[in-house]
Amino acid sequence: MLENFSEIKVETPVDVIIRQIRALITSGQLAPGDKLPAERKMAERLGVSRGHVRDALQKLEFYGILRTLPQSGTVVAGMGIAALEGLITDVLQLEERDFGSLVETRVMLELQCVKLAAERRTKDDLVQIEVALAAYEEKVRSGKPAVEEDLLYHLSIADASKNGVLKSLMMIITPDIINSYVKYRVCDDRAELKAHHEHEEILSHIRNQDAVAVEKVMRQHLSDVTRFSQTMRNAPKS
Repeated sequence: MLENFSEIKVETPVDVIIRQIRALITSGQLAPGDKLPAERKMAERLGVSRGHVRDALQKLEFYGILRTLPQSGTVVAGMGIAALEGLITDVLQLEERDFGSLVETRVMLELQCVKLAAERRTKDDLVQIEVALAAYEEKVRSGKPAVEEDLLYHLSIADASKNGVLKSLMMIITPDIINSYVKYRVCDDRAELKAHHEHEEILSHIRNQDAVAVEKVMRQHLSDVTRFSQTMRNAPKS
């Protein structure tokens, strides 16, 4: 009988803000180049703190949906709008058996991204990867789930690859990866600590521009979730 019930997901204020901005963009009420209201005014209108508004805008900016321009404020970006549905909702409508396909796709993208990042990274790229790694470490050390911080770290590597198509593909599948990892409880505390050490090793090889070594470490880094997805795929259907 319990199988007939679905888990109730409680939205955070940040989720609600993102959903409302998404609706305005997809409905055409917000077009590329349009300026968003100031954080203070948005917070007052929505009845939330400025911190919640700021977090939502920063997340959308990271994915290329919004852009902050000097002396102009936050505007809707031209790039990334087509990927908005994939970013914020389950556009792929994945069924449980598709989790393995999602993982296979991620592995292919990650291996190519990390090799190119090792070859093409700049000093600024290294700084961004280090910032993402520090955010992941902080979450892990505090004992809180760090699934999103983990994937933001990987997206910073995709950015360093200097291949916009690879980065866009990573951004499109990211929400489904997050939802699946949470749903299937892929990561626990021990796995996250292990992942942190591997993240540091990956960064070290990118810094040294060793594409061969970094591909090997990344493949190992993704081996646990690959095995998990294979187990799910081979499990008998109920």
